[in-house]
Amino acid sequence: MIRLIDLIKLAGVELGNYKIHLATGAKDKPINAFYDGKFKEWQEGQRQRNFECERVIGMIHIGGDRWLFAGVWDVHGCVKKPDGFRYRTTEIGGLEHIAGRAVISFRRQFRASYLRGDNFGHHLVISEIRQERLSVENFPGYSSTRLPFDTLCVVVRQRPDAWVTALRCVAGVYLIADGSNGKLYVGSACGEGGIWNRWETYARNGHGGNKELVEVIKAKGIEHASHFVLSILEICALIATKDEVLARETHWKNVLMSREFGYNKN
Repeated sequence: MIRLIDLIKLAGVELGNYKIHLATGAKDKPINAFYDGKFKEWQEGQRQRNFECERVIGMIHIGGDRWLFAGVWDVHGCVKKPDGFRYRTTEIGGLEHIAGRAVISFRRQFRASYLRGDNFGHHLVISEIRQERLSVENFPGYSSTRLPFDTLCVVVRQRPDAWVTALRCVAGVYLIADGSNGKLYVGSACGEGGIWNRWETYARNGHGGNKELVEVIKAKGIEHASHFVLSILEICALIATKDEVLARETHWKNVLMSREFGYNKN
């Protein structure tokens, strides 16, 4: 059993008086800020004076009891802002080999997100060190694609070659699940640009021009798109005709009953 604080100390970093930041977020997700290279700025904005300490260990929730080690920061104070406080921090060097790669096992049995290091540091156990730094660069494969809307926006903004190449070269049928109510929308993409061009449109406006989703976004605002999760049900060759792709779309609408209980109307 290897603890995170032991790896940090082996790198020559003394933590001193430190806190552990368990970074979560329903709307403004820290993992997307990390993908975008903006986690430092995301973390520096706080509603309360949460970082009254010398250093902060940043950990981003990635599911269950798993947290991604994002780095360690020196705290240089904060200034009061209308919406809370803005901290000034500097990332500690020498930890590049584990930041974004070390996955921590920690069971959070309370709501607190800012933990005193001397109370909880010894509970942070390394469960995995990834071969590569976690990023949106890696395309997981068509059958494993599960893309929250906010992450889709990061992918479209960064345009990683693996994602663009994989999604531009196929037509197919995709699913949008609304995490706020469980409703489903089945859509399809065909022709030049394939699924990539279709999903790029969703990233721009949240509804992709689909009449049913336009109504949802109009009623609830673009912020509601953050509840959407996109996945791929079936891929087809780009040479497939529009009628062939639409036939598969109809099949999946029937299977998932997205007309009866979801957002599809036709």
